[in-house]
Amino acid sequence: MKENAKLIRFAFRLRSRRSRSRPFFWSCLMDGCAWTLNLIAHIEHQVSTAIQQPQPKKPPITMSAGYSTVSQALRVASRAAWRRPQRSLFQRCPECRHISRTAIQRKQAADDPNFLSILDNPPNIVRTGGKKHGPGLIVLALIPIIAFGLGTWQVQRLGWKSELMARFEDRLVRDPLPLPPHIDPSAIKDFDYRRVFATGHFRHDQEMLIGPRLMEGKDGYLVITPLEREGDGTTVLVNRGWIAKKFKDPKTRADGLPLGEITVEGLLREPWKKNMFTPDNNPEKMEFYFPDVVQMAELTGSQAVWVEETMAPNLMTSWDREARGIPIGRAPEVNLRNNHAQYIFTWYALAAATSIMLWMVIKKPPTDVARKVRQNKDWS
Repeated sequence: MKENAKLIRFAFRLRSRRSRSRPFFWSCLMDGCAWTLNLIAHIEHQVSTAIQQPQPKKPPITMSAGYSTVSQALRVASRAAWRRPQRSLFQRCPECRHISRTAIQRKQAADDPNFLSILDNPPNIVRTGGKKHGPGLIVLALIPIIAFGLGTWQVQRLGWKSELMARFEDRLVRDPLPLPPHIDPSAIKDFDYRRVFATGHFRHDQEMLIGPRLMEGKDGYLVITPLEREGDGTTVLVNRGWIAKKFKDPKTRADGLPLGEITVEGLLREPWKKNMFTPDNNPEKMEFYFPDVVQMAELTGSQAVWVEETMAPNLMTSWDREARGIPIGRAPEVNLRNNHAQYIFTWYALAAATSIMLWMVIKKPPTDVARKVRQNKDWS
């Protein structure tokens, strides 16, 4: 009787621990165990019959009987797996609890009276999911504002540059003025791009080269020669133009060293400034990388005045000058860059694109989890 009680307890333990989500698996497992135990009992019975063992009047419980009992219990549990889940035997019969010394079922999280499921408190879940926008959204919101501001600033720059170029163009169409004997360097900016002319002779012994400078992909230098004017004896710096690198030595370009009195016509200019990538000049070795007018004027004893010699743009003349080592002067035109219209389009396009992205991020539908929680909240 004690062995039968253990077998019955084993069978009902299997039934109480089965998975409700997979009854077919447990039913097949129990049927398989029952079939195996029946087979073992049948084999044992055949073996005992073949040996012809004497049968006592009150036979004890044999292994075959135990197997049969377990088989019947497993069949009962298998059929119960296909039926609607019910309370176990130990839940219906308190007197049977002495058969098992342990708990029949494991304690689940839902058994706790303080447990809250996803349906018990859906507003908290929705509020937690609402924190999906962090610093990234703030950065995305700042981009269109900054881009729009930069685009507006470029509009103002375009107006300023257009007005400046119009003023320079107006100065270019006027007749050239004779260069005064003495010029205030601070007033040159009011006469920038003004056509002037001066007469004198070049001081080739004080010639300076700025470079290397490129012209149409060719390496060379800009020739800076002081012009000593007749009468008052004042001297100004004249940028005569570009020569090829092979004519760096003045002895190789005799045609480019005019002697005697000469009249130079050019533009009164403020030269370009040094940038962060330009090395410093070395006056002791006569190495110049940018036009430092004050430094060059002190070195040659001339006024801090910069005149750029001009010539009519002619391709054949330029080729002839390049071949003979004669400096090629600049064309009398305004060569300022005006790319502000491109910058305006770029910044405004960026502002529009990022604004659309921001709207899409804000209007993005909730995730599947948040949508399900909201639906469950509506159903409740």
